[in-house]
Amino acid sequence: MEILKDKSFDEQLLNNDLLLVDFWAEWCGPCKMIAPILEEIQREKEGVLQIGKLDVDENMETARRYEVMSIPTLILFKKGEPVLRMVGARSKSALLREIEAHL
Repeated sequence: MEILKDKSFDEQLLNNDLLLVDFWAEWCGPCKMIAPILEEIQREKEGVLQIGKLDVDENMETARRYEVMSIPTLILFKKGEPVLRMVGARSKSALLREIEAHL
């Protein structure tokens, strides 16, 4: 998983056809719960889906731009455009069901 920053966010969107961004924070319990699930999904979908993590406390500009009001928020970008938004922790099967609809 890539660590995303405000400065390089737009570049990452352009460099990845399908990018799932995990908007999270260190103090967020549910964010920590889904981290291993996202790592599993990244391994299983390698070459098809890239997953990046953006710490909302350190990268407020991007979080504000995409109106992230609560975390974890996962936004799936397809060719640079947001196509799916999921708020809150979810099971692996629920995440995959939502993501695979856009593959």
